Amino acid sequence: MKAIIAIALLLVLAALASAGVFMLRKDDASDGVRDKKMARALAVRVGLSIALFLFILLSWYMGWIEPRGIPVSR
Repeated sequence: MKAIIAIALLLVLAALASAGVFMLRKDDASDGVRDKKMARALAVRVGLSIALFLFILLSWYMGWIEPRGIPVSR
């Protein structure tokens, strides 16, 4: 379960990095294409983040993971 969550977080970071690359690229001829690619990468990042959040909630509901919290005192 930890591996799935870690892979999903890496995919979110990869989508964010690709949006940054599209934003910083200097393609003057295809400015509209660059904006569309950047918007698509950011939309993928948001979609992956929402899917990961829902997957964590489903995992908790099904009992696959349990919250541990921070111990108050020892």
